[in-house]
Amino acid sequence: MRNLQNAIVRLLKARPFYGHFLLGFRRLERSGPAPLGVTLQGGTPTLRVCPERFAAHSGIEQSALLEHIIKHILHLHPVRREGRHPLVWDLACDLAVNPSIEGLPAAAALPEPLALEAGLAAEDYYGQLCRSFDIGNLDGPGIGDAGQDDGRQAGRGREESEAALKKEARHRERFDDHREWEQADSTPVRLAEEVVRQMVREAWQRSDGEVPGDVRPLVEGLLAPSPVPWMQVLRQFVATAGRVGRQGTWMRQHRRFAHDTPGIRKRRRLNLLVGIDVSDSTDVRELREAFARDLLRIARGRDSQITVLYAGSRIQRVESFKGRSAVSEVYEGGGFTDLRPVFDHARGMNPPPAAVIYLTDGYGEAPERMEFPTLWVLTGDGRMPADWGVELRLDV
Repeated sequence: MRNLQNAIVRLLKARPFYGHFLLGFRRLERSGPAPLGVTLQGGTPTLRVCPERFAAHSGIEQSALLEHIIKHILHLHPVRREGRHPLVWDLACDLAVNPSIEGLPAAAALPEPLALEAGLAAEDYYGQLCRSFDIGNLDGPGIGDAGQDDGRQAGRGREESEAALKKEARHRERFDDHREWEQADSTPVRLAEEVVRQMVREAWQRSDGEVPGDVRPLVEGLLAPSPVPWMQVLRQFVATAGRVGRQGTWMRQHRRFAHDTPGIRKRRRLNLLVGIDVSDSTDVRELREAFARDLLRIARGRDSQITVLYAGSRIQRVESFKGRSAVSEVYEGGGFTDLRPVFDHARGMNPPPAAVIYLTDGYGEAPERMEFPTLWVLTGDGRMPADWGVELRLDV
């Protein structure tokens, strides 16, 4: 993906904040109709690139495309569409970010051709587009005492609206594939916000506070102290860690059909690897007890398998238990810290863990890249040991 690497280098030189922010993305190669697609997968911003299609764009367009997907993540667009019509939301998000980007391909959606005002938020565009495309709910035309002709006409209207939206989506997919956003549906907004907040903080520091003017208010808001309690972030990270299997259920009555409707409920199995740093700097019994107590409180009552590794420079002790039978214990160790053995152990597990949670002060060598969704639970004076993973501060 040399063309992508060159484009990132150009972005680092021209707009350092965007370039450093993009370095925090997981980058994967894939084929598809669009050169780029971005999502929040397991709480981690993930950029999927089709090298051939990306290389077909000029250098100016490549920079604009990268700025486009960066702004989608800064605004948390992939995780904010819950309960909304996906095609309408996708278009609304593009209308919100595109006007401020120079050099986009001709296929880029803009407000003016749709007779909409520029500079609105995605939610504002969504409401206006729903009215424009006549996308309503089930209480609209065709329900109740209306005649069959009215119902058929309303049905045709909805079909025409859907066709128009799909045509617009195919047009936009020439440069940005929003189908990737489906992978973000299981990521809680609060968790995604904490991930983006951390990435913004790091990009801001590395770019010496140089932030493009159009996103400065947004960035300043993300740089402010997080209002989210650490327990809530931990709970949401655990909730997204694993999802396997399906379980039949019955939904409430459909508003159009007066009978119960069979449905599907996804059954979640929690499969976690927990690393506990036993070096002298984290040898605080109250800290470890608080972490263990809160983690087990979340895990109890779930179909879960938790493996706990106590490690300093090497793994000193391994425990494994089910969530329902978990008990809070503390193992005391000592010595210096090497963070890599825990991840070496994770690679050898079968099945592999859905996520890694590591309690540490961060002073130790970590792997160069992330292979598993990772939550770094850091002590109050700890430091982030890697440029990947989610950061969480634990104060007791």
